[in-house]
Amino acid sequence: MSQEKATRVTSFDVAERAGVNQSTVSRALNGDPSISAPTRHRIEQAAADLGYHIDDRAARLRTGKTGTIAVIVITRPGRSPTDVNPFHYALLGNVCASASAKGYRSLVSFQSEAEHFDSGFVQRRQADAIVLLGTATNTAAWDFHRPLLGRPETSCWGAPFENARRIKADNRDGGRRAAERLLQGGYRNLSFIGDLDDRQSQFRERYEGFRDALSAHGIAAPPTVFEDAETRVEQGRRSVRRLLADSQEIDGLFCCCDAMALGALGALENAGIEVPGDIGVIGFDGLGSGAHSSPPLTTIEPDFTSAGAMLVDLALGAIEPAAAKGVPVHLVERSSVRR
Repeated sequence: MSQEKATRVTSFDVAERAGVNQSTVSRALNGDPSISAPTRHRIEQAAADLGYHIDDRAARLRTGKTGTIAVIVITRPGRSPTDVNPFHYALLGNVCASASAKGYRSLVSFQSEAEHFDSGFVQRRQADAIVLLGTATNTAAWDFHRPLLGRPETSCWGAPFENARRIKADNRDGGRRAAERLLQGGYRNLSFIGDLDDRQSQFRERYEGFRDALSAHGIAAPPTVFEDAETRVEQGRRSVRRLLADSQEIDGLFCCCDAMALGALGALENAGIEVPGDIGVIGFDGLGSGAHSSPPLTTIEPDFTSAGAMLVDLALGAIEPAAAKGVPVHLVERSSVRR
């Protein structure tokens, strides 16, 4: 079909060929999830056969919608996007995939320094909704975006504020699973490595689930240790060195995140301590890099697909905050804990 002829094709022509009404054509081609897959396919085929294309600009003006979700990734100051925690890249990928499945494009913004901060995507009609995710350690970035976090077109992962429209992992269940797995491996003198300060509620929740599960087995609250450093990996290394320097009798570690667990594994290896023979180690996050550590890291992994879908649904108003339960987690069995 020639370009000239194609421009004369209307939604009425597509509706007639597909055997539906014009409003159904418009809704299907604009990604309305209420249109069934067979009907959508029939309409898309009819449009392709006729050479019909939606005028995106006209559609935006008519509906007031952009068909775009803005995804703000908050990173550590002074770092490039390539230094983003792989966990957040996994979340980002699943958010974009979920948005695409619902017919939305993703506009991604990496923000670390004050000159990068920008939250006006909806006001400028660049996006219909905003998903924020990233490190809670960038206090300035989260403080800048705080007014956004209660708005109905917003959702977030990693915000340090309890009243934000947050999606998060079922951290307490993850801590429970870590405790049960270490106990099954025969470990009894357990410690927790992680930062429990006020801006790291997810780490606190993991510790609380770990502690409560041990208590149910008659084991006292495990000691916690945390040595600060520029990176999570180095924090794990330093925390293990402190444990060893204090001569604490430990045979099992639950680390609040995989990056710290990888640092812990390195420090234990340097000290000549065998994992999992002498000490069992479990992390949390499900990072792919843990499969290649020495030994491969047993970890608690959130369901990233569910996390991405819940973040998008909450931002689009498809679910209410009260329905945004913790994302399910599961144990990824590798080799850092005795079987």
